[in-house]
Amino acid sequence: MKTKIRLVEGMTFLGESESGHAVVMDARPEFGGRNLGPSPMEMTLMGMGGCTSIDVVSILRKARQDVQGCEAEVNAEKASDYPTVFTKIHVHFVVTGRGLSPKKVQNAIDLSAHKYCSVSIMLGKTAEITHDFEIVEV
Repeated sequence: MKTKIRLVEGMTFLGESESGHAVVMDARPEFGGRNLGPSPMEMTLMGMGGCTSIDVVSILRKARQDVQGCEAEVNAEKASDYPTVFTKIHVHFVVTGRGLSPKKVQNAIDLSAHKYCSVSIMLGKTAEITHDFEIVEV
């Protein structure tokens, strides 16, 4: 896997993935940016949320659960001194569907957190990661 990051202007960068996708990243104004895109740390947190959400939905669908929607609300705390790594991350899943089993939802989250989600496992080296969920019946 590889990616290329290119300075566009000021502190705005364009990240291009090997698969041909692009994303704009920028720094906050206090760091010379114009806030035109997410910061790299925000991208990391979104990457974790995306990785674990893909796992959870995939696992639930394989378990024949009728998943209609899934949102992961990810909140993080960072160290106050450099390097300002994530120290605590909490993921709250809102899983929407019909007749979803709480036991199967919990199992999917656990499998993602401890076996499948590479981003979560990597971030877990510096951060305490917790999860909870709610089920919304449709």
